[in-house]
Amino acid sequence: MLAGLGAAAIWGGMYVVSKVVLDVLPPFTLLSLRLVLGAMALGALVALSRSRLGVARREVPVLLGIGALGFGVSVGLQFVGTALSSAANAALLTSASPVFLLLFGALILREAVTPKRLGALVLASLGVLAVLDPTAVDLSQATARGNLALVGASITWGLYSVLVRLASRNAPTIAVSLLGFVGGLLISLPMATTEGWVAPPLGLPIVLGILYLGLVSTALAMYLWNRSLALLEAGLVSLLFFAQPVVGVSLGALLLGERLGPGFWLGSALIAAGLLLAAAPADSSAPPGPRPTPEGGRP
Repeated sequence: MLAGLGAAAIWGGMYVVSKVVLDVLPPFTLLSLRLVLGAMALGALVALSRSRLGVARREVPVLLGIGALGFGVSVGLQFVGTALSSAANAALLTSASPVFLLLFGALILREAVTPKRLGALVLASLGVLAVLDPTAVDLSQATARGNLALVGASITWGLYSVLVRLASRNAPTIAVSLLGFVGGLLISLPMATTEGWVAPPLGLPIVLGILYLGLVSTALAMYLWNRSLALLEAGLVSLLFFAQPVVGVSLGALLLGERLGPGFWLGSALIAAGLLLAAAPADSSAPPGPRPTPEGGRP
């Protein structure tokens, strides 16, 4: 849970940074830079540890395909949507990802959708609406294409996360993450070549933004998210995603002097209640579930 919350916390500040950098760089050019930096960081860790990835050859195309879906398609749609819409819209519309994660977890992994988990999802969803204030979201025709792309990002991210949970049964988290970045580049690089971008002078804030998105939001946060999926049921991990808007609004108050109204505190309390409900121990009379698998190991 700490790994998933850590990833969500990092992503909480990502939308504002993405919006600023996307004013200078086209979406797939930025995504390609982000994935290259992420792959370089994780590749350096593997090289320094002098260890093998621990992936069977037959698993490599699968992990590349999962990465193409998660990073090439889902994150690509998120960047396109943020560029065509707004940071507020991106924060709210992508917060629907947990719903699709829970749904795909039930359909693909046969995870039980219990009343407790549904109640936690409802509590956390209400909390997100209170924190983000939907009245500030622009759903006009001017942002329709961007909003549609953001909804697509939510759906595909839910599917990606469930597939990571499935793949983590046979592969260590660092291999799932590294090969996922490479798979994403198989889509983002060809798309970037069509954007016709001519490099302008990049100031220090833009360079720092690119480094943050590549090293922190990609290499570190994606590893933490994938690790959380390797250890927990997808339905539970989905609820950790709701910490993201709380952190994003908190950073706005801390760095931009924005005021935290009653909706923030109410929403934060609802999200916390949802997480506590979902994480509460199951009935002791129920049979124990499978133990988490060790890094890269089988059950």
